[in-house]
Amino acid sequence: MFACPRIDQIGSATLVGAGPGAPDLLTLRAVKAIQRADAVLYDALIDPAILDLARPGARLIDVGKRCGRHAMNQAAINRLIVTLAQSGAHVVRLKGGDPFVFGRGGEELDSLRAAGVPVEVVPGITAACAAAASLQIPLTHRDVARSLHFVTGHGSNGQVPAHDWRALAESGGTIAAYMASKVFRDVAASLIAAGLPGSTPAVAVENASRSNETHLHGTLANLADQLDTRCFDGPTLVLIGSVVAMSCSVREDLRLVA
Repeated sequence: MFACPRIDQIGSATLVGAGPGAPDLLTLRAVKAIQRADAVLYDALIDPAILDLARPGARLIDVGKRCGRHAMNQAAINRLIVTLAQSGAHVVRLKGGDPFVFGRGGEELDSLRAAGVPVEVVPGITAACAAAASLQIPLTHRDVARSLHFVTGHGSNGQVPAHDWRALAESGGTIAAYMASKVFRDVAASLIAAGLPGSTPAVAVENASRSNETHLHGTLANLADQLDTRCFDGPTLVLIGSVVAMSCSVREDLRLVA
């Protein structure tokens, strides 16, 4: 039963990054926010062990999406956070990864500010960092990659956004492509057309940091074909760049071949 908060004063909201999935990658600040929440609005991929941190009586509301099916659209989520907070509740919006890295946290922040609701943001480990740590790929390296670029494979219209592909290709840095597994063929084609060699190392990482993490190594030219045969269904990120060749798994594969 949801314990009704006091209604004689406005509540507050906290946008909390739950990280890539592993509960032990939560920050201490995130844990404290979850434990004091009256209501937790959570994404579909949040580990149930994280939800267990909520106090007895807290309202747990699934607002995530699975396989393209939205439990609640973004506008409705924004309204619900505001409504609950205005009723006096402390609301935690629990989001996978980091709220401000392709997490729509900015849209929720705008709605809360417009409604005059006090809001705090707790950062979380984003998928690119989790995947890199798991495979021991340094996202930046003084001798290999001096820049890091986060891009998304999906725009608000569901299409691959019109990134400055030439600038990305010429940067010489690492590219972390979020939500790109199903559109990677288009992403790769755009980068190759912009001048990035097809031989550039790339790796797709599904469920980074979780017990069911899987990865698939290839190149910019052939990874799309490999993804077609593997059908990754979980959250998948693709890392592109010379640093990918420094992965511990690539080195192990080379040792076995030798």
